[in-house]
Amino acid sequence: MREFDNDVLECFLDNQLQLFPEKVAETLDEADGFLTECMAVVVDSVEEVMDYFEEEGIDVEGAMDEEILDADEVFDVGDGRYLIVQG
Repeated sequence: MREFDNDVLECFLDNQLQLFPEKVAETLDEADGFLTECMAVVVDSVEEVMDYFEEEGIDVEGAMDEEILDADEVFDVGDGRYLIVQG
C-alpha cells in the first residue's frame, strides 16, 4: 500500500527536477518509495509549510509566503496541499 496518494506522487514526478539534478523516480511506486525513504511530508496549508520549517529550525521570520513556497523542496500539489521533500 502506498504512503502517498496519486496527486502527490504525480506532482513529485512532474516537478522532481526542481530539487534534484536528475530524475530520482520514473513511476508512481518508485516515487512513493523515494518519498517514504526521504520522510517527505504533506501539509494542508501555507501556514503548515511555515510551521514545518520553524519546527525544523529554519528561520522563516520575516520571510514572505511566496519565498517559502518557492523553495526547491516545496511542491504545490495543486489542491491546497504542499509536499515538502528534504533533498
